[in-house]
Amino acid sequence: MSKNILKEIVTKRKKDIKLLGFEYGCKIPAERTRKVHPFLAERGAILEVKRASPSKGDIAPSLDSYATAYEYAKNGARAISCLTEKNYFKGTLDDLMKVCAAVDAFESETGLQGPAVLRKDFLLDEKEVELAYKAGADAVLLIARILSAKKMLAMAKKAESLGISALIEIRKDKDLKKLEYVMRQVNHKHIVCGVNSRDLKNFSIDMLVPAVMLNKIRAIDADARVVFESGILSGNAAAFAGSMGFSGILLGEAAAKNPAKADAFIKAFEGTSLNANGRFWLDYASNIEEKKQKPFVKICGNTNIEDAVLAAENGADLLGFIIWAKSKRNVSAQKIREIREAVKSRCVVPPKFAGVIVEPESEAAKEAYKLVREGVLDVIQVHTYEAAKAFLENSELAELPHYCAVNISCADDIKKLDELAVLGEPRILVDAQTQDKIGGTGKTIDEGLLSEIAKKYRLWIAGGLSLDNIRRIKKTYKPELVDLVSSLEKEPGIKDAKKVTCFLGRI
Repeated sequence: MSKNILKEIVTKRKKDIKLLGFEYGCKIPAERTRKVHPFLAERGAILEVKRASPSKGDIAPSLDSYATAYEYAKNGARAISCLTEKNYFKGTLDDLMKVCAAVDAFESETGLQGPAVLRKDFLLDEKEVELAYKAGADAVLLIARILSAKKMLAMAKKAESLGISALIEIRKDKDLKKLEYVMRQVNHKHIVCGVNSRDLKNFSIDMLVPAVMLNKIRAIDADARVVFESGILSGNAAAFAGSMGFSGILLGEAAAKNPAKADAFIKAFEGTSLNANGRFWLDYASNIEEKKQKPFVKICGNTNIEDAVLAAENGADLLGFIIWAKSKRNVSAQKIREIREAVKSRCVVPPKFAGVIVEPESEAAKEAYKLVREGVLDVIQVHTYEAAKAFLENSELAELPHYCAVNISCADDIKKLDELAVLGEPRILVDAQTQDKIGGTGKTIDEGLLSEIAKKYRLWIAGGLSLDNIRRIKKTYKPELVDLVSSLEKEPGIKDAKKVTCFLGRI
């Protein structure tokens, strides 16, 4: 999607407002008739009343906003987001009022506290905040990307004066500056921060964008409530957001398509708190922006102290150790411990240590898990799609810091990436494949396939990378991480010192 959808939405919205007014022809009460519900006072999920979107088209075209909101309330939503944008999302202010009525009915019939209601739209003026309040909303979405800092402050102050909250959505550093400007002047109890994993310019998804911004927001306010928005299409993905310590998640398509099943997403998120996997990805995300000019480099297949120290001293970001008996580069747990101590003694900031496993239930893999828990390994690379699926099905293993690697030999293999992405895997290493090997093949992925992958995902790539092709690969595909094994070796498991230093110097 090359056109700027966000700009198009805002342009049409301005035209509609001129023709129809801020009410869009809906009859809004002169005064608010319901109490204000605290917005995301407790950690939890925001479920969305949403019929369509620019990226997906119709999602739930026959959705009944009242019935859907009531179902969400029964399932334990902390808040309900109601789309009121008509051109692309097929929502109205009438939907907002029906959602509020459903919450009030739920409270009356059950005696329970109902969820807060968020008006989600591309709001441009304080008058729209007041209309949302009169219609019953407990919070309004303010998108930093489409508002000046002064306008956003005026709208947030209007929300504060009415006793409702603003969910301020950011994605980039310039948005963060606007957020900080507002937070200096508005009581934080009326501010919730949202980070959208979806780029509203082209509707692409990057599950680590919220992670990049989370620490920056909490540097402004350590107690800031931060919501992970968009891209969550499975319970695993909801758990991934939970693993990084987010205060909330916003579920759109996944909830709207199956309102009755939304409780599984809620339980997955609320049942997962900050853990080792989340910490690994938060740490990785904090370094992404420093690597814009060159990719992260993983030197894999290390088997001895000399090679590992050489790679570490020359700037490798990750060192890979294959823990699989069938590999010529297999290395024991004790040797990895020795290498770790040696590297730590030589490097002020040592590279991360990655243990590569292929059979998640094997004794070798169990040794790798033990090394992670000891802090000898920083992360597990689960190699092959089949191994990744088995690993992720085990919730205890999935909490270990990890990423998955998939061998690519045909177009159908890209579907494997799609499936793992739906499961909340933020980065997936792609590697070449031959009939008898799954790694260290020296073979490159077909470049037609590589182009398709690079269009959809931040590229982590292995297979056939070398001094001869790395500059072209960098220029053409802009990989975020490159992984090398055989091209830097004298023989399997033994590095060529000159090639290692030349490569790390050239990258």
